[in-house]
Amino acid sequence: MLKQSNDDFALSRIPVGARRPMWEVFMIRFGGVVCLPLLITGAVLGHGMTVRDAILATILGVVILEIVSFLVGVAGAWEGMSTSFLTRWTGFGELGSSLIGLIMGISCVGWFGIQNSIFARGLITAFGGRGNFQIMALITGLAITIIVVYGYRMLSYTANIAVPAFLLALFYATYQMVGHFNIPELLNSAPAGSPLSIGVGATMVAGGFMVGAVVTPDLSRFNRNARDVFWMTLLSVLLGEIIINFLGVMMSHAVGSSDIVVIMYKLGGWLAALLVVFSTIKVNDLNLYVASLGVTNFIDAAFGYKANRGVITLIIGILGTTLSMLGILDKFINFLVLLGVTVPPIAGIIVVDYFILKRFRKELEESRLQNNLPAVSERLNPVALLAWLTGFLVGYFVKGGIPALNSLLSAGIVYWVGMKLCAVLSGQKTIRFIDSEA
Repeated sequence: MLKQSNDDFALSRIPVGARRPMWEVFMIRFGGVVCLPLLITGAVLGHGMTVRDAILATILGVVILEIVSFLVGVAGAWEGMSTSFLTRWTGFGELGSSLIGLIMGISCVGWFGIQNSIFARGLITAFGGRGNFQIMALITGLAITIIVVYGYRMLSYTANIAVPAFLLALFYATYQMVGHFNIPELLNSAPAGSPLSIGVGATMVAGGFMVGAVVTPDLSRFNRNARDVFWMTLLSVLLGEIIINFLGVMMSHAVGSSDIVVIMYKLGGWLAALLVVFSTIKVNDLNLYVASLGVTNFIDAAFGYKANRGVITLIIGILGTTLSMLGILDKFINFLVLLGVTVPPIAGIIVVDYFILKRFRKELEESRLQNNLPAVSERLNPVALLAWLTGFLVGYFVKGGIPALNSLLSAGIVYWVGMKLCAVLSGQKTIRFIDSEA
């Protein structure tokens, strides 16, 4: 039977004594950024853009990601709560937060299955095409599930192994590139693929990690203060997004391909390719960790049952592994991309409610001193759901700009206007949808 410690404070605040040093939380976050998907993004940018334009697009996307990550991350650190749990007191109420937890759970379980498929197929490729995909997917999926069952500690241990291995392979491939190619020529070379605009490139960078930015509180709740959140998020995007993207762009220009396995094999050999594929484990354990927190919150808010996060992790890990083995998740990629437009509006509403409207800040601050939860909360906030729906529709149908940013900003604006309008119509300074406050 799983111990209660595996619950990892899924439905409570992180006590001061359980907070961790900045560098330790940073390593986990860094491991989620410094990974194969990010290198793939850089390679795709390099395949369709000049190095100069690719760097500009990356910087634009990174600025957006850092602002979102820092703001929601600070709220998570101050309150010691995960994203889905925090939304109970930052706009959505209990039922709204349960829906958010479910959506995040579905999204991350889906990506868990897809990344597990990539991991398994990559291992088979690295071993010369030998091996059965279903068996390999079963092994990799269950291994990651076991890691996440044991919570934050195991995430930290895994990061300390996977991140250095990834960087070692990347630096070796970079060394080979510098030794065998003329760098000034690569910097000025034309892309090998179909041209991409700077706007499209920025969309790829910001949209590709926007869900990761929104769920920053799932890790920042372990930070000790806002300063730690700032450095944890800033260093991860600077050292991760910018540097890894740049190397991916340069390698793509050197090899003339956007296939990162081909790139790493040609530049660093089979061992470098294997280590880079192995780094997928860092993305996937975070996928499963976020999913377990979201589903645990959903069950608690919707049904009043405090499920053990370790047990939930085991269940959804087996589910994601099974679906990846069956290949069913390959058909769900469009659905998962759709969820990528659904999640950003959550950040817009959290920021407006927590930092501008401050509707539950007094209760949050008072209960924080006793390491308890606020005595009151909303059951459901219809304005937040309307703003969320508006943000989703704008992100989905408006094609100009960056869809993830469009949905985030529109949701925040609609929420602020809607709450102010409700306050004026009700004659109250602050509107809260509570039948009776204890």
